Amino acid sequence: MANDAPPRWDRRMQQRLARGEAAAIAELYDRFASLVHTLAHRVLEDDTGADRVTREVFGYVWENPDAYDPQQGSLRAWIAMLTQRQAVHRLRASQTASACGDTLTGEALEERIREASVAARADYIVTSMPAPLRAALELAYFDRRDYRQAAAALGVTEDEARRRLRLGLQLLSTAHVQPSRTVSPPGYGRAL
Repeated sequence: MANDAPPRWDRRMQQRLARGEAAAIAELYDRFASLVHTLAHRVLEDDTGADRVTREVFGYVWENPDAYDPQQGSLRAWIAMLTQRQAVHRLRASQTASACGDTLTGEALEERIREASVAARADYIVTSMPAPLRAALELAYFDRRDYRQAAAALGVTEDEARRRLRLGLQLLSTAHVQPSRTVSPPGYGRAL
């Protein structure tokens, strides 16, 4: 199951970071380092680059805890967004710097960035969907259970299990839809 980070936890973590508590960044790293590294690796397809992005993201969070606005979403979503932006920035910079060799074409680069963006949106959708929907999807996907088995495991009717699975899949399918371009709040749009 995904780590739930309630808004209260997010605000407390931000306050601890703002006070400069080293234990806070360690706790944050323990909770989100695998997410950051995985998202960065999806974009860069390189462990060394993903390690670098991971360090940069947590360094940015440590130095700029006030850049996070709990009103805009969860701390997890903000960290995932920072990761995706930094990884895309690194990928574009590395492709620009490579004048020759095995570089991606502009089209292939943009496709890789689109795929990474879809993966980041899917992660955000799954972690922010209501727990009953997420539980039904996890039973179906990870445990390979059908709606009848999921209904029994969740203690709900088969119709309710089907409804939860259908709604969860509908929400997840929106990850492929390009989000509308909106103005990002301060701290969300600038490069690390």
